[in-house]
Amino acid sequence: MKVRQPLVEAMLDYKAQQVYPLHTPGHKGGRGMASPLKEELGSAALQLDVSLMSELDDIHAPSGCIKEAQALAARLYGSEACFFAVNGTTQAIHAMLLTALNPGDKVLIPRNSHRSVSGGLLLAQAQPVYLVPEYLEEFSLYGQITAAQVEAALTAEPELKAVFLTSPNYYGLAADVEAIARAAHAHGAVLLVDEAHGPHLGFNKELLPPSALQGGADMCAQSTHKLLGALTQCSMLQVQGKRIDLGRAAAVMSLLSTTSPNYLLLGSLDAARAQLEERGAAMAADAVTAARSLRQVMMNRPGLRLLDKRVIGRAGIAGLDETKVTVNVREWGVTGVETGDFLRERGLAVELVDAENVLFLVTYADRNPEWPGVVERIQQALEELEDLASEDNMFDPLTKNLNVSRVPAPQPVRSLREVFYGAKRTLPLTQAVGRICAEEISFYPPGIPVLLPGELLTPEAAAYCRKMVELGLPVHGPADETLATIKVAE
Repeated sequence: MKVRQPLVEAMLDYKAQQVYPLHTPGHKGGRGMASPLKEELGSAALQLDVSLMSELDDIHAPSGCIKEAQALAARLYGSEACFFAVNGTTQAIHAMLLTALNPGDKVLIPRNSHRSVSGGLLLAQAQPVYLVPEYLEEFSLYGQITAAQVEAALTAEPELKAVFLTSPNYYGLAADVEAIARAAHAHGAVLLVDEAHGPHLGFNKELLPPSALQGGADMCAQSTHKLLGALTQCSMLQVQGKRIDLGRAAAVMSLLSTTSPNYLLLGSLDAARAQLEERGAAMAADAVTAARSLRQVMMNRPGLRLLDKRVIGRAGIAGLDETKVTVNVREWGVTGVETGDFLRERGLAVELVDAENVLFLVTYADRNPEWPGVVERIQQALEELEDLASEDNMFDPLTKNLNVSRVPAPQPVRSLREVFYGAKRTLPLTQAVGRICAEEISFYPPGIPVLLPGELLTPEAAAYCRKMVELGLPVHGPADETLATIKVAE
């Protein structure tokens, strides 16, 4: 039986009626779209960029095709309710915090959470209590927080209302969600999971870690666009069990959603769900098979360190998503940034680079006729890079003595909200040491904050920031992206 796509079907039905659009959007079904984008998108796609017609339902009060599409997604994932998010997983993360917390509530948060979490804390007026995850020395990466850490924190601060977790993280490292959920629930706290990098989990238990919902999470935010077939910025928010007020979740999602959602985005969520329902296990198998062929060319290559399942059981890591292929290039005397640039010059664009690592993101879509040739090109490029890296002065001398330290531990002094709305001044970074930082500083990707408003700018934090800039990592958050200057609280 054909898997239904109620939202896509409603869009196609509307298009087939050939109604003249005396409504938004202003390009009127592509008639007024400028070239060359008009030709690239095509008239069929532009005609599906429709508005809020009654037969296309309303995401703020769904009663028709959107309601049915979200219900089908909830059934597929095994949740109580699913909400489509077209403002990205950032919207879903903000919604989790605003739904679960009241102003002044405390929430336990790993320090290596995505920068979107700080925005959610500001909106929710919540108080973060930070945990520093375990550290994986040989990759200079943070792993996960452990159930023991969570239990200790909840015992020390019984007023904590929620535990926030990122699992899997950008590198595919999964936490022991089930054990952490048990600890949270035993203390009356809810578990909120940023599962941006895990919308494909739970559909092939032989090849991939379990999903957050399978582990007992109360809410999770999933980036359907990152690893499945939805368009960019399309995500889902899943709610499970009775600990979360569904009415409040719906109200919060409406508050955070645009009143003019793009139906191409909404329809792609419906289509991605249908595809996953039809062949989710096979899609997972395709992704892992493609990833393993890439992993094969990196195994046992001198100087390259491949992140693999040997890390499970260490640094809080309970599982690994093999479709995230991470290699550490430290021993070659180059940075991840230089390696990524080298590959890009050869027509290969990677997902993420950091000071020491390069991440190749592989999905089910890579199981295609082009893939063997792509893997061969990656192998050739790495062989060429290895030869060049062995030559003196080929790369920045800074990388020859690369020693990436851990992100300095945060030292909160004032609340995020107080500093965000308070008076600020701009100082040279060298003069700002010892002052209270008034803006967020993170290096993206992966977008983990080094400093947040209200935290002390220590000498260690300033030195870390300078090193990341020197290594060529793009900085997000501050007004001065060079970090020559920084805003501090008055």
